[in-house]
This record gives sequence, C-alpha cells and structure tokens, in this order.
Amino acid sequence: MATALDQFEFIVRRTWAPEAREGDGEGLSHKPPHPFELRNVHPAFPPKVKKLFDDSHCAEATFHAFKFVEKVVQQHSGKQESGQKLMLAVFDKNKPLIKLNPLLTQSEQDEQEGYRFMFSGAVQGIRNPGGHEIELSDDPDVCLDHLAFASLLLRRLERSGFKTV
Repeated sequence: MATALDQFEFIVRRTWAPEAREGDGEGLSHKPPHPFELRNVHPAFPPKVKKLFDDSHCAEATFHAFKFVEKVVQQHSGKQESGQKLMLAVFDKNKPLIKLNPLLTQSEQDEQEGYRFMFSGAVQGIRNPGGHEIELSDDPDVCLDHLAFASLLLRRLERSGFKTV
C-alpha cells in the first residue's frame, strides 16, 4: 500500500523538469529520470525487467514482467496453474481465491469480474505471445505501456492487502 510519502515522491518525480534545475548555481549535473520512473513502473519487478528494457530487449522485458505478475498471483492463491486458466479460476467472483474487495455489492462483484478478465487477458494477449513468438515488437513505448498495465495489476493486488515482494 502506497504511503503518503510514496505518493509525494511520485508527484515530485513526475513533475521533475531539467530546465527548472539548470542554473541553480551548484554546478551539479542532474540526470533525467529513467522511463520507468516517468511511467511509474512498479518497483517490485525483478531487476532483470529493467536491464532487458535498458538493453533494448523490450519484448523480453514485457514477457518477464507478466511472468512476475503470474508468480505473484500463484503465490497468493496457492494454485500452480498458469496463464488464462489460473486467472479465470483465481478471480472468479463466485469462488474467488483472491478477493479484490468484499464482493457485497453488484459494483464490487463487477470490479472483481472486470479484473478477472484484465488479468486473464494480460497473460493471454500480452505475456503468451512473448513465450511463443520469435519476432515481437521491441518498441520501448509499447513496452512501457505493457509495464504500466502490469503495474496497475500489481497495485490493485496491493490495495487488496496482497504483497508483491
């Protein structure tokens, strides 16, 4: 769960402007933030994800990030299945192994079902091609979009009380 300090740090990093720091009289060189910081990529991803991205292996970075999401779900659900089958079973609103909310209202049930399909779709539509195809996009912007989506999924688990590390 993000603390107020974490949120403040995020805002400061998002509004960092190199031009505002130039001429501060200190003569220090300020390095621009990493794209992961600019896109608020979750810090719990294994270091390998950032290294692959930095080495321009963006498709592999995406693949490993979603493998990590899957491992977190397996860990918290106690199930060893993988992929779409795992996500559909774990987030089923009628027999959830991971409850994202109390599931008392229609809105809460709809949220559970929506995230069920987002987790399932992520492993089927984003992670699986990385495990089965040879030629995938190494476009850094596409990768950052994927990593932001994987981060969203991890943060939703955290808001429900599940740890990602």
